[in-house]
Amino acid sequence: MALSVSARPYDFALDPARTALVVIDMQRDFIEPGGFGAVLGNDVSRLTAIVPTVAALIGFFREQGMLVVHTREAHKPDLSDCPPAKLLRGKPGLRIGDEGAMGRILIAGEPGNQILAELAPIAGEIVIDKPGKGMFWATGLHQTLLERGISQLVFAGVTTEVCVQTSMREANDRGYECLLIEDATESYFPEFKAAAIEMIVAQGGIVGWSAPLAALETAFAGAMADG
Repeated sequence: MALSVSARPYDFALDPARTALVVIDMQRDFIEPGGFGAVLGNDVSRLTAIVPTVAALIGFFREQGMLVVHTREAHKPDLSDCPPAKLLRGKPGLRIGDEGAMGRILIAGEPGNQILAELAPIAGEIVIDKPGKGMFWATGLHQTLLERGISQLVFAGVTTEVCVQTSMREANDRGYECLLIEDATESYFPEFKAAAIEMIVAQGGIVGWSAPLAALETAFAGAMADG
């Protein structure tokens, strides 16, 4: 039975049996002081501020018995999965694979590449290491979701305009209906987050829908009250 979630640009009909939560790149190096994001000169406190909301969202999905997917932007230690066009961006000492305060930047297994402890995956949840900004390229995730009967995705994570929006657009092209939880996503640049959300919901939801966590909780509460 579909639940009606109050959203932009119009209500989102969510079917719990066909829905998974995707938490994008809530990694230490992007979010914690001293990590890669901070070294680049960004105000990581903006991203840190959404951690309680993301934790509440994950907890909500777990309580409902719904699937949770976690992603990390990560590369192999030998960088064989990192194309030169991506590897050569940045400046020496700040590029992918270089040594940072939390180990090698964006390398699988390094301390900074790990998901925050407060949001750590539990048994039965899917964890994807993605070499690109989007969650589908070179990950096999699409087939995994199809096998589980998932056709709707709820999104959270960072950053809104890069990996979150890229993943939503990839999902949209693959036929998924996508809902972004707007207070569970963030950018180092507030204007970028705002612009990304407007692009997602424009033209009747050309990429997907957007709603606060409270709207999702209200929809489920209303369904329970109705029996």
